[in-house]
Amino acid sequence: MKTRLGVDPRRAADLHCAFVRQTLVMLESLRGEADVELSTDEPTRAWGEFPVARSVQAAGQLGERIYAALEGALAAGRPKAMILGSDSPGLPAAHIRALLGSSADVSIGPVDDGGFYAIACGRTVPAMFEGVRWSTGDTLSDTVEALTSCGLSVELGPAWFDVDRPEDLTRLRTPRLG
Repeated sequence: MKTRLGVDPRRAADLHCAFVRQTLVMLESLRGEADVELSTDEPTRAWGEFPVARSVQAAGQLGERIYAALEGALAAGRPKAMILGSDSPGLPAAHIRALLGSSADVSIGPVDDGGFYAIACGRTVPAMFEGVRWSTGDTLSDTVEALTSCGLSVELGPAWFDVDRPEDLTRLRTPRLG
């Protein structure tokens, strides 16, 4: 949890908990527009004040876990499925609406370090994350390349930022204008 931030483990865990809480508060504003499910790597009672469905992530590498969650939601009859990270504090609900409203097979919310804060799909293909270098500055470009190689249409949504490194904490403390 947030180990790349360069802070002590307790502080990293506290930040993670706060980011998840803030994300769930933002998602409450989408109630009636989207189902919300909190998916964690192990069962937890944390964030119990939020009345959301809960699940445990599938085993495997990050791409495998993302694919399993997207495919599972679509197989359950949802017209679109989205994976949203919790490390983009202050993310506007309008950004989520934009991704869900895309007519592309896949819409992605980019962040400025080369990754993405969310990915929404109306269609999946098993190889859609093949060759993606996760947690690097190439994650977004690798993902777009893998998706288009699978024949999926891709649209980039509104950009935001995420908090992964020590310098991101400084950015987090700096008020955003406009």
